[in-house]
Amino acid sequence: MILGAARQGQSLARWLARHGARVTLNDLRPLDDMRAAQAALADVDVDWVLGGHPPELLDRADVLCLSGGIPLTLPIVQEAQRRGIPLSNDTQVFLEVVPCMTIGITGSAGKTTTTSLVGEMARCAFADRAGLARAAKSLAAGPKKGPGTLSTGPRVFVGGNIGDPLINYVDEMQPGDLAVLEISSFQLEQMTRSTDIAALLNITPNHLDRHGTMEAYVAAKARILDFQEENSLAVLGRDNEVSWGLRHRVRGKLLAFSLSPLEEDLDGAYLDHGLLALREGFAYIPLLPRKKVPLRGDHNVLNVLAAFAIGYAAGFSLDAMLTAVETFRGVPHRLELVREWRGVCWYNDSIATTPERTIAAIRSFNEPIVLLLGGRDKKLPWDELVELVHRRVEHVILFGEAAELIEAALGPKSGVTRTQIRCSGLREAVEQAARVAEPGSVVLLSPGCTSFDEFRDFAERGERFKQWVQELS
Repeated sequence: MILGAARQGQSLARWLARHGARVTLNDLRPLDDMRAAQAALADVDVDWVLGGHPPELLDRADVLCLSGGIPLTLPIVQEAQRRGIPLSNDTQVFLEVVPCMTIGITGSAGKTTTTSLVGEMARCAFADRAGLARAAKSLAAGPKKGPGTLSTGPRVFVGGNIGDPLINYVDEMQPGDLAVLEISSFQLEQMTRSTDIAALLNITPNHLDRHGTMEAYVAAKARILDFQEENSLAVLGRDNEVSWGLRHRVRGKLLAFSLSPLEEDLDGAYLDHGLLALREGFAYIPLLPRKKVPLRGDHNVLNVLAAFAIGYAAGFSLDAMLTAVETFRGVPHRLELVREWRGVCWYNDSIATTPERTIAAIRSFNEPIVLLLGGRDKKLPWDELVELVHRRVEHVILFGEAAELIEAALGPKSGVTRTQIRCSGLREAVEQAARVAEPGSVVLLSPGCTSFDEFRDFAERGERFKQWVQELS
């Protein structure tokens, strides 16, 4: 039985049905809202139950699979646990059947950028014969798959919590391929398997509206370490107190990454007097000057260092990793330059759904800032962002469901802040930003909230923002 018929639920239903399972797909939404989903699965045998979660469905369930948006507090999930019905999801099933080496990346921030960059490193390594030879050696020594043939050329699959669920492609995968997954805390909550290389970038307050407490959120993230094999590899952020505090749970080899030189007994990637470097034992490998990292901000330097540590663990060649970093221009909706208009640069950072990510975005600029904040609040603290806004942001434009809450947190104007404007929605916020922005300044959409009050997800919010910015004239 699968709860939730969105992207993950549909992909898992298709794979399970094709492999002989009796699948019931259950969603709270009514039939009229689900016709497109039903049409997409018309070629496989799936039973649909819509409009509620009747507990009697559990009478015919051997396993209950949860899509990402389904909380463990849902009554039918709690009843399944009471009955001893095991929980699973698309990522868990994928890891049970995948024939190749896997890299899993999680964290409160930066996981999409890091996952995408690691995927580019892998593609460069696999396209390069020297890199291919080293990667092949590493893949053949993978902890759970044994040697694979690379005669037809290996492929790189990137997905999970970004892009497509990789369960869509697992039947195509060969032992010499590589799967790179972004994994969310929502997925990790149910998982009892992990990846060959697991990266935990950082843990800061996030999704407390879902997990309830910081302790529960940390416990979900830690599962990526708890279920690794003893001969696996883990990469942890040294600069984040919470993620680094989980190092005692690493079961295999540990690599770290940091904006400062690492302690002598630590291997990994770090920044040393403006130079990115790698160290393993007594081997020191200079990588590139920080000024050659094409992405803005310290947080992106950390993402690049994390990717270097992961790529090194996976056996990618140095040339392949450097090529990927020097040509990487980031991911859509993460500090994405949309347009320069009338001397003002407009940036789309719609993926910033927490105050902590908005802080990182603000710190990436020296120019005067017009900041667009708003959406749906995730019950996260605003104090640190408020203090930074009053020091660095000239105009604050609030929009959406959380506008009043954020306005109360900001209090009266102080510091460099000249105006605080409240709008009903993002389009009005764009129009207000165009009125107050002056040549030489930056308009930054970095909302600090989810998009669900007005949009389907952060990607739709970012696309609409770009559309409305391009329409300014």
